[in-house]
Amino acid sequence: MALPHWDLNEIYTGCDSDDFNQALQNCQEDCTRVKALIEDNASINEIIKTWEKVLDTYETLDAYTSVLLSVETNNSDYMLALNRVSKLSLTVNNLEVIVINYLAQKKEEVLNACDNELSEYSFVLKELLEKHSHMASAEVEAIAADLNRSGTEAFSRLQEALISRTTIDYRGEEKTVTELRNLAFDKDREVRKEAFNKEVELLKKNEIAYSAAINGVKGATIALDDLHLYEPLNRSLIQSRINEKIIDALISTLEKNLPLFRKYLNKKAQMLNLDHLAFYDIFAPISEDVKRYEFEDAKAFILDKFYGFSKEMGDFASKAFENNWIDAEPRKNKVGGAYDVAFPDAGVSRVLCNFDYSYNGLSTLAHELGHAYHDSVVLPKSHLLRSYPMTLAETASIFSETIVLQGALEKASEEEKISLVETFLQDTTQVCVDILCRFYFEREVFKKRRESELSSEELCQIMVESQKKTYGTLSEYHPYMWAVKGHYYSSDFSFYNYPYAFGQLFALGVFAQKKKLGDTFVSKYRNMLEHTGKDSAKNVAALLDCDIESEEFWQSSIDIVASYVEEFMNASNNK
Repeated sequence: MALPHWDLNEIYTGCDSDDFNQALQNCQEDCTRVKALIEDNASINEIIKTWEKVLDTYETLDAYTSVLLSVETNNSDYMLALNRVSKLSLTVNNLEVIVINYLAQKKEEVLNACDNELSEYSFVLKELLEKHSHMASAEVEAIAADLNRSGTEAFSRLQEALISRTTIDYRGEEKTVTELRNLAFDKDREVRKEAFNKEVELLKKNEIAYSAAINGVKGATIALDDLHLYEPLNRSLIQSRINEKIIDALISTLEKNLPLFRKYLNKKAQMLNLDHLAFYDIFAPISEDVKRYEFEDAKAFILDKFYGFSKEMGDFASKAFENNWIDAEPRKNKVGGAYDVAFPDAGVSRVLCNFDYSYNGLSTLAHELGHAYHDSVVLPKSHLLRSYPMTLAETASIFSETIVLQGALEKASEEEKISLVETFLQDTTQVCVDILCRFYFEREVFKKRRESELSSEELCQIMVESQKKTYGTLSEYHPYMWAVKGHYYSSDFSFYNYPYAFGQLFALGVFAQKKKLGDTFVSKYRNMLEHTGKDSAKNVAALLDCDIESEEFWQSSIDIVASYVEEFMNASNNK
């Protein structure tokens, strides 16, 4: 069966349709309306609610044009539509400055409202007041936003276009970086090695463009953060709604447990008859007969496990499948990876993946549907009360992956169990070891970029050093991973890495609470998801009795990973 493409018509009927154009106009008019309310000294409540309407429409427009372009990165009409929305972003960003300045002027009135009619907004409004202390004048913020749009965002699109569109000959076929990286899962080591070498060759061919892009993004980020009296990591922690104690506990726990992950990697090397893994062996299958999942099989399996957890979650996933919310087919000019995105005005989500008929493909689909389920829980809330931070964004997705894994393990043969456990460890190694590697890399790049631009050779050197510090001994490293990962090319959110490790280990900690809380867990879990947009990560975690400031909590999650490592070691020894 052909893999599904999504249907976007319930959002807008086209990128130059009447409903799309009307939404652009409505957003502009609502921006003007908010300014008028401020000039008329209207109630804080009315200003906030009208502003949230602007944010909802803009988010919907931005998401719509982004998803269009992500499946056809060479479509000029989609790029034009994205540019129209990007231009609107200047008005929306300027309005945010105006609103926050007004709230700061009315600070006492705002704080009083937080104790009364806007009590549910207490955390987010105080967060906005704190943000005001880091803002420049409205004129300077407007210029910064415009330069960010035409500078860092353009660099980000350049990196995305190069990854998705530039090709190199591989065995008589033109392959993109994304297509070559998919071959890292091939059982034939010669295929993996040749694809890896071609990938590096293609990345090196465009290294000047990639290095210019990352230097531009990081240089602009440093300048903007200096303007706003932030350090890049400090700003990221504020955006993630966590504190230094939490990030220190998380990073420290990851560092202390690197020997655990290396133990797994060394065992995998042994099973593949290698002294050490090369970077292109990390995703290698350990079984000759890897089970193939047709998309319909994956759909049935996910629905069964979601319904096993709760009817609401099962009904949601069923709706997503039946209403063509998923774009699953890998194809040229489509971006790699997977994501979920919400459209507030339509009250729906869409999921992009590149389904490859493996368990990993099934697990990725479950992961993204977990994100979409999280969206469904918070979308009925107003904008400021549902906008959750990156750290909590991975909770429902990893939780959904875990539900599916548990279900797969229950029915698997001994041979299949080894493969499933290895897939889990493979993924967990990525979000713990590789994420720590990315954290080290970005921290060092920011440090050096403050002094001067970095050459592609320097970037490669920092990347390899970071891989050695985290992975340990590999027979071959990947010097150009800094060019591959689009997360490095975001100025809005620096250190777009540790939230994945946070999400993985937090979700495992949440899953452990499932057994402790018994029948009350489903409702408490949903309640926790409802609160992700309106409180600190610490307070949200406390709703399920999780203390994320303590290393003990993070270690308890790593202990779950350790149990899988031991299972893998024992099972593989008995093969």
